[in-house]
Amino acid sequence: MSDPTSTRLTHLAEDGTAAMVDVGDKADTTRVAEAKAHVRMKPETLALIMAGDMKKGDVIGAARIAGIMAAKQTANLIPLCHPLALTKVSVEITPDEALPGLQVRTLARLTGKTGVEMEALTAASVACLTIYDMGKAVDRGMEIGGIRVIAKSGGKSGDWTVEAEGDR
Repeated sequence: MSDPTSTRLTHLAEDGTAAMVDVGDKADTTRVAEAKAHVRMKPETLALIMAGDMKKGDVIGAARIAGIMAAKQTANLIPLCHPLALTKVSVEITPDEALPGLQVRTLARLTGKTGVEMEALTAASVACLTIYDMGKAVDRGMEIGGIRVIAKSGGKSGDWTVEAEGDR
């Protein structure tokens, strides 16, 4: 088992090659991770999305479903991730006129031997990519950013929040 305070990268074998972490001896615990991201866009683009006037359809609904589906495929996308039996994935997308754009917040949960940070990050990333895809016809300059884990709980290393580390 890896030491949560270690500075050694857990996905490297002794010889320096990439390796999947063996989680077989870890205890099953409830594990939760939350991530967030945003898509910055022109105010006019945000208005079109919020009015439901995009030619491709319901941007927020499609992005929410895409994020959930992506979380379930994380092990197929990230080479050293374990396939996980997720018990919950949620994707919340809210307008932010100050950005201007959309804020994306995701949550992934399971009871198992390894964390779900990558699933939460994948959900946030793909939700943002879907927003970009559906809006690019009217705003190719949209910017995806701020993708990060903001909280995790469960497992040997315990709870962590970005607030405890200082908002970056």
